[in-house]
Amino acid sequence: MPPSNDAAREPTATDNMDISVFSDRRARLLAAMGTGVAVIPTAPEKLRNRDSHYPYRADSYFHYLSAFPEPEAVLVLVAGAEPKSLLFCRDKDVERETWEGFRYGPEAACERFGFDGAHSIKAVDEKLVELLANQPSLWFSLGHDAAWDARITQALNAVRAQTRTGARAPAEIRDVRCAIDAMRLIKDSQEIDVMRRAADISARAHRRAMRAAAPGRFEYQIEAELLHEFRAGGSQAPAYTSIVAGGANACILHYVDNSRCLRDGDMLLIDAGCELDGYASDITRSFPVNGRFSGPQADIYDLVLDAQAAAIAAIRPGADFNEPHAQALKVLVQGLVDLGLLHGAVDGIIESEAYKRFYMHRTSHWLGLDVHDAGEYKQGGQWVALQPGMVLTIEPGCYIRAAADVPPAFHDIGVRIEDDALVTPDGCDILSREAPKTIADIEALMAE
Repeated sequence: MPPSNDAAREPTATDNMDISVFSDRRARLLAAMGTGVAVIPTAPEKLRNRDSHYPYRADSYFHYLSAFPEPEAVLVLVAGAEPKSLLFCRDKDVERETWEGFRYGPEAACERFGFDGAHSIKAVDEKLVELLANQPSLWFSLGHDAAWDARITQALNAVRAQTRTGARAPAEIRDVRCAIDAMRLIKDSQEIDVMRRAADISARAHRRAMRAAAPGRFEYQIEAELLHEFRAGGSQAPAYTSIVAGGANACILHYVDNSRCLRDGDMLLIDAGCELDGYASDITRSFPVNGRFSGPQADIYDLVLDAQAAAIAAIRPGADFNEPHAQALKVLVQGLVDLGLLHGAVDGIIESEAYKRFYMHRTSHWLGLDVHDAGEYKQGGQWVALQPGMVLTIEPGCYIRAAADVPPAFHDIGVRIEDDALVTPDGCDILSREAPKTIADIEALMAE
């Protein structure tokens, strides 16, 4: 019989984490709640086809508060005079471990991850009725998971059925995600360290892709180079489906087919980042397949690079979230006018949004446990002010589809340059700086 204790398992990402950080997060959430019960389930396992599952990944909110890596788990926080955090998880099962790998079980999970108590997942429905009785509020992500919506409804109805005994159900249901989002927006030192390492791995992958690109190769072959470097660097998975888009495909913002043969003279846009210990990186680089920028390619590329530089310069504590986008937009529109691709006054083009023909997305989004991370962008109708510890992408682009009124030399040039920026007390720190992005650096790397 195989051993049933920790000696039977391989090291995991949680072994390198300071678990007290997660206990502190739970304590902060409990304090923000004041009273009531929060129910935060992890993600379910998902069938890919027949009896094959997709690789498992924990729910981001659950991971943020627990670090517990197994499926079939629920975190319950009870706020009030005696706050406590409870985990419900799978039982220890040596026979199932033979087939599926190590399981903590409630007792070991409670000790390893610092919970106040732990129970079998089999008891969660019964325990929820007990825990919800006589609580003023339920904190839950209603509408996120239909199966869990049904279980919560069942538990609330069970409490209501005990009215004659004096029990009462929570009168208020609040979205627990709102409280956690505010916490997730500011990254702590442990999160920043993981994100910095994720960006380093992804930057190496982009360098590898630049070296591998050549006319006659297929987009999926370049994607394979990225995936190799992600895994070799210790990443568990891509943070999102990689975009490897050559030629006209670079003008499709979310192109993921990655099946076309690359041609001499094409630009290649790669938007790819790895996920490390739950945290995403998100980098985009654009470069010529043959390693040498043509004149029009260089014109568009340098324009986008200048726009990104203007956006990065606008990142500082106290600046609003929209300021980097506004600065990038001014540079892009002026450049498109100078190149004869847009006509009119810059302010008028921005006001009419005529630029959206060539630049149709925004410049930034939050980055963290999710590639489009949690957190509000506006509060009270005003853009959120940047604060140290926030991480956002900076990704201006320019996408010029073939058209009768566009000079042929610019046809099908798609350029996006994206980096991951940490807001610091003095400005910002570009986490993804190791991915080359000047024309000189790209051409030198591809010439090696």
